[in-house]
Order: sequence, then structure tokens, then C-alpha cells
Amino acid sequence: MRRFPILSPSLESLLKISGMSVLLFLVTGLILCVSDETKQEESSNLAIQETQGKMNLLWMAILYPNMYEHLHKGNWIHAICEVKPSRNLEAGKPQVNGQVLFQQVYPHGKLNAIFYLDGFPPDSNAAGRAIHIHEFGDLSMGCDSAGGHYNPFKVNHPFHPGDFGNFYPQDGKIRLSMSNLQPSLFNKQAILGRSVVIHENADDMGKGNNSGSLEHGNAGKRLACCVIGFCKEEMWVKAHEELLKTEG
Repeated sequence: MRRFPILSPSLESLLKISGMSVLLFLVTGLILCVSDETKQEESSNLAIQETQGKMNLLWMAILYPNMYEHLHKGNWIHAICEVKPSRNLEAGKPQVNGQVLFQQVYPHGKLNAIFYLDGFPPDSNAAGRAIHIHEFGDLSMGCDSAGGHYNPFKVNHPFHPGDFGNFYPQDGKIRLSMSNLQPSLFNKQAILGRSVVIHENADDMGKGNNSGSLEHGNAGKRLACCVIGFCKEEMWVKAHEELLKTEG
């Protein structure tokens, strides 16, 4: 997974290029974004709305570069999910805790995430652990009341927006950043108020040849979970700095 900057990229270098070069550069990027979106199983209405939004940003970047730069830098949205072990967890199961943080620029940026988790068995050959976004932020019965996978487009697993795949702990820890994710912190499909669930087993990625595989990837028991809510930018910055230290 590649790193991503805390702050938005500057358009200063683009503005030094001739007008036609800027237009070709931005239109090429727009076409690539749209091509990527067509691969996702989203509704046609959502795809149209996102394309229109990108076109608006394209023209703003060309006609009003200073205004665009100001808006782009001032509209980062941050969220955090404080992970705790499920209260229904059986004795002897891993006591997973930590944070999952999110960052996204309003209104059409892609979601970035940091997974900062502890409590897994300190085995160098640890098995994969599935992490998903679930439908509800209801933890009244531990992680069991968080509902199924968040699936607004009614598609099979692993094409739900919050199917993050498998994570492989090292020394009992997960330290990972991800970028260009499908979920969002805003719009009709916002994940705010929903939950993140860490599972006991690996995700079979829909290849298990049974109904459970197409519903939840046969990821097993819910070890830990949390509810996604807004947070200050400082929380993201701190986690990002700690992640850089571990990678260094």
C-alpha cells in the first residue's frame, strides 16, 4: 500500500504549465477516474453525480486556481474508530484494541485509512484477519449487534464498500495505511455512525463456494469492533507520524 500525504497536493506546479497542457492533464486524470469507477458495482446515479462533481472541480481548478487551492486544503474530514474487544468474546481469544482512522477531502476525494491495532498473538506466521465495515453502530450486544456487512448496493461479497480484505499482524500488531478506498465519510452512503469489525479468521474473498462466502467471506467470530465518528485532524496526524516511525 502506498503512502499518501496529510495535506492535499498543491496545484502550483500545474499552473506553471501552458493552459492547453493543464487541460489535457486534468482531462486525462478525469478519464482515468471515471474508468476506475466503471469497474465498481455502483448505481448509475451515483456514478453520474460523482462525474459531475469532478467536472465542476476541473473547471474550478482551471478558472479559479487560487480559490480551488484554498477550498481543497480547508475541507479535509477526519474520523476515528476506537477499537475494543467484543464483550461476548470467549476466554482465550485475542484481546484486540487500537484505532482505525479515516481521512477524506470534501466533496469528491477518495477515502484514506490507517489501521493501528494491537492484541493479536505474537506469532511471526500469524494468519490473516479480516476487517470489514458493518451496517450498524449498535454495540449493545457487543460486536454481534453490529449487523451484517455494510452493503448499500446489494452486491455479493467481496464487493461491499467496506470489504477491506485480510490483514497480517506482525509481532501481534497491525500497522497499515490504505488509500483510494471506496467508502465515504459523506454523501448518502456515508459510513459515519457505522462500525468496523475485526474478525477471527481470514476472508476467503468470495471464493468459498457457499452462501456464507458471498455474504461475509466466512471470516468467523467478531473479535473486536468500534463505531466510526468525527475526530480532530490532530488524531490523524499523530497516528500517521507513528506509522511512519514503524515503517522507518
